[in-house]
Amino acid sequence: MNILPSILFEAAQIMVANNSEAKRKIATAESCTGGLVSAAITEISGSSAVLDRSFITYSNEAKQEMLGVSKTIIAENGAVSLPVVRAMAMGAIDKSNAAIAISISGIAGPKRDDSDKPVGTVAFALADKNGLLNETIEYFGAELSRSEIRLKAALFALNWLRS
Repeated sequence: MNILPSILFEAAQIMVANNSEAKRKIATAESCTGGLVSAAITEISGSSAVLDRSFITYSNEAKQEMLGVSKTIIAENGAVSLPVVRAMAMGAIDKSNAAIAISISGIAGPKRDDSDKPVGTVAFALADKNGLLNETIEYFGAELSRSEIRLKAALFALNWLRS
């Protein structure tokens, strides 16, 4: 029995199939999604051919200790920023055997953090051994629930990892 929403399960199926066919290992560095991306991936049979490892770095300290994100980068930009997710993705690449790493950091709410970013803001970065491939900040909407924001962020990440 699948425990995930069908849209997340289907995205994970496609992502695993595509990366398995390409013989490509991935790593995740998750903050606001708290392991939801890696949980979706591991729900798929055969995911061990694709998922190398996942880093759940919810706190700033975890980002620093597990992925080598500079305390200065976090202090200057906030945890939900392109410089931080860039460093998270590169840290995941450096500390794994993955060909591709995705990182996610956001504000799922319902309360704002101490930054000027609204609830529903999520930053993503994608990197490989040669460096940054892509990065973006998405706004999913403050009217959504915490669960909906996390789900949309996980779905976005899985779709990014498909190709």
